[in-house]
Formats: sequence, structure tokens, C-alpha cells
Amino acid sequence: MSTRAGDEQQLRDAALRVTRPRLSVLDAVRAHPHAETALLIDAVRRDLPDVSHQTVYDCLDALTGAGLLRRIQPTGLVARYESRVGDNHHHVVCRACGAIADVDCAKGHAPCLAASNDHGFTIDQAEVIYWGKCPDCASRRTP
Repeated sequence: MSTRAGDEQQLRDAALRVTRPRLSVLDAVRAHPHAETALLIDAVRRDLPDVSHQTVYDCLDALTGAGLLRRIQPTGLVARYESRVGDNHHHVVCRACGAIADVDCAKGHAPCLAASNDHGFTIDQAEVIYWGKCPDCASRRTP
């Protein structure tokens, strides 16, 4: 099944209408993992020049709500989107340039951490963000 046909089926399975903007947003997020909304709008507009900002925001919201995309927002950064969903992975973020990469969970199953006090909650997921410097930023000398 082609990617487009697979995307159409995913939308139907999620009870979402198949629309050109939704398909284009899925393509853009897949092509630009961990991208912020402005970059995604530009990518979608290469496919659909007349699409509005609001349409892209609405698509991101619907696709995230349906579990087809994941929204992440590390502290101090704008929201980012990724198409890697349904697994237990985390992120590493560069403190200098803001680059983000996926990190597979060391334990392998959710939740990968045990809370010291769960306050009666049934915990099914832990979100971990590792912070540091990417190889490019770490190799640069800073005054």
C-alpha cells in the first residue's frame, strides 16, 4: 500500500475525513520530524499554496487528538510534532541549537520509570527529555 493510501486509511480508521490538508500535514511531519509549526506551514504550502495557518493548526490538532501525530514541547521551546507514535520513546534536546532526536527507552516498555509516589494514579507512560549539546554544538568552542 502506498504511503498516501496508507494515510487515507489511517484517517478513516481514526474517524477523520480524508482531506488534502490533512494528507499534506502528515507528509510534512513525516518529512520534518520534530518540526515546529512554522516550518510545517511552509512545507504544506509547497503542496497547497493557498492553505491558511489556521487550517494547518486545525489539522495538527485533529491528527494529534486522533493519535496519528505526537506533540512535544520541551521547556523553553515551541511545540514540535512527530509521526512516531504508539511506542515508548523519549527525546534528547540540544541546549544550544534546539535540535531534537528520538531516544528509545532503555527499559523498553511503558512506563519506563517508576514514580516514587503515584498518589493512587495508574501510571501508563513516563515522558523523559534528556538535555545536552548535539555533536555540532559540543565541538564548537564557546568563549
